[in-house]
Amino acid sequence: MTLTAELIKQTLSQVIDPNTQKDFVTTKSVKNIQIQGADISLDIELAYPAKSQLTLIRELVSSALQALPGVAQVHVAVSVKIVAHAVQRGIKLMPNVKNIIAVASGKGGVGKSTTAANLALALAAEGAAVGILDADIYGPSQPMMMGIQGRPETLDGKTMEPLENHGLQVSSIGFMIDPDEPMVWRGPIVTQALQQLLQQTNWRDLDYLIVDMPPGTGDVQLTLSQKVPVTGAVIVTTPQDIALLDARKGLKMFEKVDIPIIGIVENMSTHICSNCGHAESIFGEGGGQKMCADFGLDFLGGLPLTMSIRQQADSGQPTVVADPDGPIAAIYKDIARRVAVKVADKAKDMSSKFPSISIQHT
Repeated sequence: MTLTAELIKQTLSQVIDPNTQKDFVTTKSVKNIQIQGADISLDIELAYPAKSQLTLIRELVSSALQALPGVAQVHVAVSVKIVAHAVQRGIKLMPNVKNIIAVASGKGGVGKSTTAANLALALAAEGAAVGILDADIYGPSQPMMMGIQGRPETLDGKTMEPLENHGLQVSSIGFMIDPDEPMVWRGPIVTQALQQLLQQTNWRDLDYLIVDMPPGTGDVQLTLSQKVPVTGAVIVTTPQDIALLDARKGLKMFEKVDIPIIGIVENMSTHICSNCGHAESIFGEGGGQKMCADFGLDFLGGLPLTMSIRQQADSGQPTVVADPDGPIAAIYKDIARRVAVKVADKAKDMSSKFPSISIQHT
């Protein structure tokens, strides 16, 4: 059997990426095939961050090619290239930010901010450049969760530098006010503050900016949908019927403003007793999955109600950094990969490919 590039592609069209559930040829991941005698070398270029998956994917591809008759050596280089994806029509991408992901809920108290923090940290752990914007102007919690204190600096008098910890760039109104100071602002001032935080923070070459949204469907959500280039939204809920009722409203709002829903995360799916390990569905069960079935969405994952998640977030060391190899961090990382894969499936942003057209009268 003669080794050809076509044979190699045919072989790899049968190899399924465990993260995308698609073969590497369909996802156009196979690049630079080279054949020298009985030796094969090629590149696999992933469209999502996958630091923990590189060895697995390299072995999958190598094993499939090594099984071909007459093959001597196989060299597979696996790399990641994250690009900007399409956003709402008529809204330009932000400079230095490829993809903006809103983490939202219809009501408060469902663990949205904790999910946003751990999602951002999990994406960063997989090798992506990640920032987090605390858009909850009335109740900013990311400074505490990220373990960051201090005031942002400005180098040019016009923009401010994001504060950093755990490998994330972070911006929050909480950095500029006293922790005990209430934000007694009306809607227009709040939306202006959000835009300033977003656009006047000097984000540095982010693959993903996670936006921790305030609960509800008010001014901030409308401003985000009308003026901010959002790649997609993640909805956080609990299995409780009252939480699902509000989550559905949040979902419908994003649909109306042309922001795609990436999927749903269910918090507090089960309570695990810290003494005996008994699992009990305190807030009901199956609500997130049923909501996904009703709306044709992806269920990104469910997280247990455990004391450790709360303690770690309160201490400024969210689960993904406090216990990176633990079972709950593994759930967050799996959710993050699912989110990144869903984003990678979206159409690429092509606005930079089109030349600007000017009409002149001659």
